[in-house]
Amino acid sequence: MTSTTPHPSARSAGKPSGIPHGPGPLGRLGTWVLDHRRAVSIVWVLLIVGLGVFAPRVEHDLSGAGWQADGSDSVAARELAVEHFGGNASSAIQVVVRSESGPVTEGEGAKVVAAVTEVLEGDDRIARVVPPQPGATLSQDGDTGVVLAGAGADTNDMVRAATDLKDELTALSTDTVQVTPTGSSLLWSDFNEANLEAMLKSELMSWPVTLAILVLAFGALVAAGLPLLLTLAGLVASAGSLVLINELVPVSIWAMNFAMMFALALGIDYALFIVVRYRAARAAHPGPDGVVPAIAQTMDTAGKAVLLSGLTVLVSLSAVMLVPSPSFRSMAGGIMISVVFVLGATLTLLPLVLGWLDHRINKGALPWSRSGEHRSPRFAAWGERLWARPWTWGLASLLVLLALAAPVLGLNTAMPSIKVLPEDASARIGYDVVQSELGEGAPGAIGVVVEEAQAEETAAVLSADSGIAGVLPAMPATDDSGLVLVQAVPTVDPSDPELAQTVDRLRGDLPSSALLGGAAVENLDLKAQLDESTPIVIGVVLALGFLLLLVALQAPLISLLGTLVSLLSTAAAFGVARLVFQEGHGADLLGFESQGFLDAWAPVFFFAMIFAIAMDYTVFLLASAKEHHERSGDAREAMVGSLAHSGRVIFAAGAVMVAVFFTFALSGPIPPKEMGIVLGVAVLLDAFLVRLVLLPVLLRLTGDAAWWSPAWLKRVLPTISFAHD
Repeated sequence: MTSTTPHPSARSAGKPSGIPHGPGPLGRLGTWVLDHRRAVSIVWVLLIVGLGVFAPRVEHDLSGAGWQADGSDSVAARELAVEHFGGNASSAIQVVVRSESGPVTEGEGAKVVAAVTEVLEGDDRIARVVPPQPGATLSQDGDTGVVLAGAGADTNDMVRAATDLKDELTALSTDTVQVTPTGSSLLWSDFNEANLEAMLKSELMSWPVTLAILVLAFGALVAAGLPLLLTLAGLVASAGSLVLINELVPVSIWAMNFAMMFALALGIDYALFIVVRYRAARAAHPGPDGVVPAIAQTMDTAGKAVLLSGLTVLVSLSAVMLVPSPSFRSMAGGIMISVVFVLGATLTLLPLVLGWLDHRINKGALPWSRSGEHRSPRFAAWGERLWARPWTWGLASLLVLLALAAPVLGLNTAMPSIKVLPEDASARIGYDVVQSELGEGAPGAIGVVVEEAQAEETAAVLSADSGIAGVLPAMPATDDSGLVLVQAVPTVDPSDPELAQTVDRLRGDLPSSALLGGAAVENLDLKAQLDESTPIVIGVVLALGFLLLLVALQAPLISLLGTLVSLLSTAAAFGVARLVFQEGHGADLLGFESQGFLDAWAPVFFFAMIFAIAMDYTVFLLASAKEHHERSGDAREAMVGSLAHSGRVIFAAGAVMVAVFFTFALSGPIPPKEMGIVLGVAVLLDAFLVRLVLLPVLLRLTGDAAWWSPAWLKRVLPTISFAHD
């Protein structure tokens, strides 16, 4: 049993009865793994190798689209346009051809347009190819035209088509004619490439920093390497799984990007908690026969906290599934798969490796390392300081959090604009050319699919609207469906808030059969869906998180407080996000151009991620506090002891996560920067202010009431103990 040094008042308190003796379920799992090490090893090798074979295909196979609100009018309009109008939909590829030597329809310009048409017609994923049309896709001076390549496949395949074709199309440029592919599919293709480059760069930057922090935390090279190996195993398995799942349902490439980040962060957290506890347990059980009891005790204490943390993370992310958008669901699913593999590796593979290494885990120890020390004197002293002056420290931390959270009241969100792309990206260059030559709103043209009998009325409504700059002639369907496509060019840029007002107005004025579509309208519908889903997701996450804590801790008050304080760090992180991304403070330093808002997908998705991480630390701290309270029955020992035994792990894990997340803020497009800043600030505040200051202060102020539970609740809940002898 790990030795502790309780406060004198704890010694005088009667030691509570009912502490389990002998291994519990997870302790028995740990000993079973040791007894069947060959079988467990073979299973993991087969799992990693079998799934690892598919892992290299992850960047190529996963989809780059799916950012849509399923069931919306705009998605329905797109599907009708693909089916009945030669693919003239939001996912169509637009190839901008600009001549510097005269009209693009003559001479060398005409030759390039013909070559572009030939390349496009040679791809099975392209439906009808339409050359530049006067009054529609041809500029007034005739120097610039847009070749429209209709979508002949779903949005995911059109992004892949854009990726496959853009270099070949760009290569058709001459000294006097410039060819630039653009459009929604190109935007996602360019963005995914830029994002992948940024993610890989950030990963390469974060690994050495992570290793350095782990060496300092563990005090030994071998022990520091274990979390990284564990994470690598989880990453390879989850990457291969995503490729296989993609054969059944489309999986967003973002699922892998977030899974990489989350697997690294959680894998390190879990391994830290397990390894630190094992080293202390092994020191308390010396001799060759001490491995099995040390593993059993580690799994029954730290392993139980890790399992609860993993379940909390899974529950938090599962709430994102309530958002009816393929990209959100696949991103949440991808992270959940990585968490399952990391959790499985932590609870089965890690005990196996620890049993095999035994004392060799301390190889490469640094001079100041104390491998068997589980109770940190520094964090014990910090706990005593908080116990002595709870109001001073509690109010100070609360004021800092509230001050940082205040700007969140003016936070604006919108779907990503063209500014998320680098200035040299093909989609952005083509976008700018279309805008300068064909009008401010030309890149965000609206397509209205309507019954033929209502075509004239539709055109009249569009022409009369103040938000519409021009209306193109009605295009009859290529079949006998009786539908007509009427396209209109707005007066404002696709990311301008006025466009939303125009769309709302048109939906109220147009005939009953009219469906509004277009890339900009799809973005607006997705934002509306996110605005509607966010409160629901937040409510579900908070409720399920509280219930899980209640089951584990069997204490309603501290379970509620532990859940609610997570809102403080989340609000503060979004307050900082507003200052940085909406107001542009630090934009030059971070190397981005402010869009004037935070991307609309950030609140719902980042809240679930932040809450999952915050509950990770909450579980580590409160599980340790519950263990000490079960052993001593003393509220002071529960608070001080929890900091003494878990404070160092929370500090090190928080430092690793902050380092990992902040590296994403240093490179790449705006969304990865948003992720790095929001998650990095959230972890920084949550680990160091909320979990190491505010939550311990709440334990101090609530005293024994923190652990009180009504008799009826004890009868309902399963018996869970974190103290094992």
